[in-house]
Amino acid sequence: MKYVAHTAHWQFLGLMFGVLAWILIVATTGLNEWRLWFMSDVSVVTSGVAWVGIWRACFYSHALPVVENCRSISISDIFTPAEIPVAQVLMVSALVCGLLGNLSAAAAMRTVYFSMKDRRNVGTLFRLAGGLYLLTGACSSRRLGSSSAPPSSWVFSTSALMLVSGVLFLCYRYAWEALGDCREPETRPEQKSGLPNGDQRGQDNPAFLREDNS
Repeated sequence: MKYVAHTAHWQFLGLMFGVLAWILIVATTGLNEWRLWFMSDVSVVTSGVAWVGIWRACFYSHALPVVENCRSISISDIFTPAEIPVAQVLMVSALVCGLLGNLSAAAAMRTVYFSMKDRRNVGTLFRLAGGLYLLTGACSSRRLGSSSAPPSSWVFSTSALMLVSGVLFLCYRYAWEALGDCREPETRPEQKSGLPNGDQRGQDNPAFLREDNS
């Protein structure tokens, strides 16, 4: 049986990158500072600035009973810019694909490091994890316009980490090989008998033949 645990250290690092990137995606998705809207009318929005995320917009006002006010943003709102509903769909897709990618990558690494029996599915797991990581990076790389807010750099970092993880898993060479040598070789019946050419018949001992002829 072939020992391949020492060949997947870079992929283990890719799994760590994938987990870290997915946590950043979760945190980034919930932030409100994706964009800044500057208001010319400060009669209600007294701060003159609204912090806009992909799920809600918040502003400070001294004209309202509550200082900090937030309103949720949905796809059906007519005032919503087109990039916000697109970002909602893409970020949710990134969350789902990233989670599935991490689960696939964890299963692949567990198979490599701890499974000593059947590794026939290891190639499928590595390719699946790599593809999901690349898809997650592609979804999360979509940013809301040109903004200098923190999520812009966060999204870039998470996308880069996901893409690196995807490349590492897809570049694992055993993911593209048959891995037939990872299974226990079957013992042929002729090898069990200990006789050459699988001959199951008994043979006379020459020493006894000489004694009978003398």
